[in-house]
Amino acid sequence: MHDIRFIREHPDAFDRALSRRGLEPQALRLIALDEKRREKILALETAQARRNEASKLIGAAKKSNEEETAQALMAEVAALKESIPKLEVEEKAASKALSDALAEIPNLPADDVPDGKDANDNVERHHFGAKRDYAFKPKQHFDLGEALGQMDFETAAKLSGARFVVLKKGLARLERALGQFMLDVHTSEPHNYTEVAPPLLVRDEVMFGTAQLPKFVEDQFLGTTVDEIGAWSENILYQIEKGVSTPDLSGHLQKNTGRLLTHQNWRWLIPTAEVPLTNLVRESIVDEAELPMRLTACTPCFRAEAGAAGKDTRGMIRQHQFTKVELVSITTPEQSKDEHERMLSCAEEVLKRLDLHYRVMTLCAGDMGFAAQKTYDIEVWLPGQNMYREISSCSVCGEFQARRMNARYRTKEGRNVRQVHTLNGSGVAVGRALIAVMETYQQDDGSIAVPEALALYMGGIKKIEQ
Repeated sequence: MHDIRFIREHPDAFDRALSRRGLEPQALRLIALDEKRREKILALETAQARRNEASKLIGAAKKSNEEETAQALMAEVAALKESIPKLEVEEKAASKALSDALAEIPNLPADDVPDGKDANDNVERHHFGAKRDYAFKPKQHFDLGEALGQMDFETAAKLSGARFVVLKKGLARLERALGQFMLDVHTSEPHNYTEVAPPLLVRDEVMFGTAQLPKFVEDQFLGTTVDEIGAWSENILYQIEKGVSTPDLSGHLQKNTGRLLTHQNWRWLIPTAEVPLTNLVRESIVDEAELPMRLTACTPCFRAEAGAAGKDTRGMIRQHQFTKVELVSITTPEQSKDEHERMLSCAEEVLKRLDLHYRVMTLCAGDMGFAAQKTYDIEVWLPGQNMYREISSCSVCGEFQARRMNARYRTKEGRNVRQVHTLNGSGVAVGRALIAVMETYQQDDGSIAVPEALALYMGGIKKIEQ
């Protein structure tokens, strides 16, 4: 969420930054909405002040036997009492219009983010290792997994539909081992992240806080109770009776800025642990001494992949359910830039210990996520696909999410309260790490060697085979 005061004071700079994302100017529209909001606030406050003043004058007029004046003041107070509720409604509507407009605008790119429109304009920062040579043609992970009888997409489709997988035996253990390994790396020296086991179902305001709502409502999964489903069905029937031709949940959400106003038991399945971890500081003021706050979690994640039709339909690259180790940092503004570099190095350490070839890309302004000021993507090399694929994305968000969450900190002197800065990154995606290990460590007989870093987690198993 943006600070309207900054937009009022720096409209040209705001629009220039938006143009780097390929967006049209917004400052004048936002300032106009803010002017209307301020006008409504002034009208309401003026009416309230006059009501209070006139109420006091009534007593003075009666005490002075000025009955005609008292009657006029009483009539004025009655009229004000009648008009104030209307002014309150107008003020709330004007404030909501501005808030809704601000909620739809992405974060501004940092000055050192490269210009560009899409992934083709991203810039390689550095790389680790080199592509391996094989005496055979490397296979893709799904061919390897299915041949081993330990990766089953057909049965998963019977259970849940497309974009799910059933892992068995050695591959199931390898996925579990990878998650445990990553947590141990991040919670030990020198990373020192605090491990958290967060809820997987969260309220809509929590999703709003990290900017999954309202912009990306179609990418999310909802969970609720049978009673709530019935209530929602009744609401849909009511809309149909009222002539709404295509009532739908997403439309309802979009119109209400992602907020479910009448269904208090709806819960969102988290698309990433970034959501609950970052929101641990929502609506709170922490002491500066507690910062930087570094948090990590290994959780299942759920994404609808609404825009992925026809993409990566085979294999585990793009699933509705996947496991990921997340890194989140809550910092002061002065710390956030260095913390971003530190977070990147922590994510890289996982891939270095697994001896996986990768490159780090600095995303251009046109390819960054909605909430990011600057993003590094780590792309791991997949020999079977003969291409790099994203396995981690580390972003600094500045105070963008903090404003949406009302997350602040008190300075050491105790005099000032400021917005925290938030950062998030994958440390790393467990499913994609499994793919990378399978394709990198595949053998000519179709088996998969276990990386040395995972030996302790695999109970002495050195090779995954039939």
